[in-house]
Amino acid sequence: MSWDCGFKYIFAFSPTLKAGVMCKLQEREDIGRIELVQKLARENCQFLQTDKKEQDKSEHDGEVTTVREQEQNVLVLRKVQRSPASPGGSADSDWRYVVVSGTPEKILEHLLNDLHLEEVQDKETETLLDDFLLTYTVFMTTDDLCQALLRHYSAKKYQGKEENSDVPCRKRKVLHLVSQWISLYKDWLHEDEHSKMFLKTIYRNVLDDVYEYPILEKELKEFQKILGMHRRHTVDEYSPQRKNKALFHQFSLKENWLQHRGAVTETEEIFCHVYITEHSYVSVKAKVSSTAQEVLRVVAEKIQHAEEDLALVAVSFSGGKRELHPNDLAISKSLEASGRIYVYRKDLADTLNPLAENEESQQRPLRILGMNTWDLALELMNFDWSLFNSIHEQELIYFTFSRQGSGEHTANLSLLLQRCNEVQLWVATEILLCSQLGKRVQLVKKFIKIAAHCKAQRNLNSFFAIVMGLNTASVSRLSQTWEKIPGKFKKLFSELESLTDPSLNHKAYRDAFKKMKPPKIPFMPLLLKDVTFIHEGNKTFLDNLVNFEKLHMIADTVRTLRHCRANQFGGDMSPKEHQELKSYVTHLYVIDSQQALFELSHRIEPRA
Repeated sequence: MSWDCGFKYIFAFSPTLKAGVMCKLQEREDIGRIELVQKLARENCQFLQTDKKEQDKSEHDGEVTTVREQEQNVLVLRKVQRSPASPGGSADSDWRYVVVSGTPEKILEHLLNDLHLEEVQDKETETLLDDFLLTYTVFMTTDDLCQALLRHYSAKKYQGKEENSDVPCRKRKVLHLVSQWISLYKDWLHEDEHSKMFLKTIYRNVLDDVYEYPILEKELKEFQKILGMHRRHTVDEYSPQRKNKALFHQFSLKENWLQHRGAVTETEEIFCHVYITEHSYVSVKAKVSSTAQEVLRVVAEKIQHAEEDLALVAVSFSGGKRELHPNDLAISKSLEASGRIYVYRKDLADTLNPLAENEESQQRPLRILGMNTWDLALELMNFDWSLFNSIHEQELIYFTFSRQGSGEHTANLSLLLQRCNEVQLWVATEILLCSQLGKRVQLVKKFIKIAAHCKAQRNLNSFFAIVMGLNTASVSRLSQTWEKIPGKFKKLFSELESLTDPSLNHKAYRDAFKKMKPPKIPFMPLLLKDVTFIHEGNKTFLDNLVNFEKLHMIADTVRTLRHCRANQFGGDMSPKEHQELKSYVTHLYVIDSQQALFELSHRIEPRA
């Protein structure tokens, strides 16, 4: 079942009960009551879509207009009232047309026509423009968009008429859209050859046109500012005789800007798993260019072994092994096909996996018991924020629509999702490696406090992960341990658990999260679930036209990232003297095997 979420209220009327039931969807992301709507539908209720101020609106509100060309529908628009704050004073400006569906070219044309260039931009128009820029990759290529924008910028006629006065206005609208595009995508555009060529061309055209249309000077300066250029000449100095030289200089700067992304590839960070045993590993977040010696130093510190006694070996899926020399690239992407990286003792090189599963893991010191819970939660938040702050909104689009090559475009999102899984495993690992009952009880209490601090620090990603780790079957079955947890901790954990309750589409979490002020880190798997729900519940194309209303709902959900990052946490909030704490949080020790975790669980508390 689907309905237009643009309406704020849905009334359900039951013919048998002869009573009306109202289900309010006050925000686009407030989909916690979908289960109620589905229940009413099964009871043969009739649904009417309406709005709170329906009686006060004109009968023309919601009127649908279809544009046809060559006997085919190319654009479907809905007439709606503008918000009171929208610019414009005429009676006609009280109405606006929003896109329901259309061809990519016609949607773009309508958005450009609907743009206002006043100081105070129409917020509703800006939102629809943002929708288009966020989701255009779903229905058109970047090359298609570039060519369409160039046609609009260079067109000599406007809607079939010669309108010289409208030419600079149309050019300014195109430049405004391009500025929004660059601002939204940032260095993503640097990696696309079509956008590189397009930006060169459009910039050259603006330099050419600024003489005939001086009003473009403002847009030119803004364009240069966005691209990081610095003009060394005034407009008057750009004479035809000097223009080529000046352009060459500008393009050289532009090329440097466009190549910046590629230049930092070797400094990009990824997660590398260095296996200690068959089932446990140290999670190392390091640069792609890190050497084996740099990675080994981290692992040795984590497992409390002398670095000179250890070495790294790359193990292929076929069983072959190759020792990594100190200066080898330990986590080069080419090693992904090699299988795994293990650490082993040099004096037992022939056995490959000399670190005994039981002896080494059971002797690990419980360093976490001596750590301050607030500071530990703060380090978790700092680490998660660095990952979350790097996620581009487009990554959610690519992740949901699974476009070709999406793996390259969802790297940061994948890191945060992986981190969430690792924190969950880390909680279970630490508890199940603790063989002493008293210390195990202390550990559980510690993790409950850390989860509470994560919630207080508005890090819902680690909060969920820790609670799920405590609820892992191999941990929750430890009856002897849980029986010794004090009542106040059990009560606190019960309150924390209630926020992870999935009923009514995680209503408890959604309500609590809305009340939190930014900056904050959402539980990313649930945000992805929301985007996927919209995607799978609505068709992307309707009668061969792009279903723009669906894309608007998706973009609205994706903008949650923007809202969460409206403010920034103040730098590194952790005490500088806690470098050991930071290293501990950065390189988690994890057992990535449910079977191994259950074996540990039954070993420390055998089945009665």
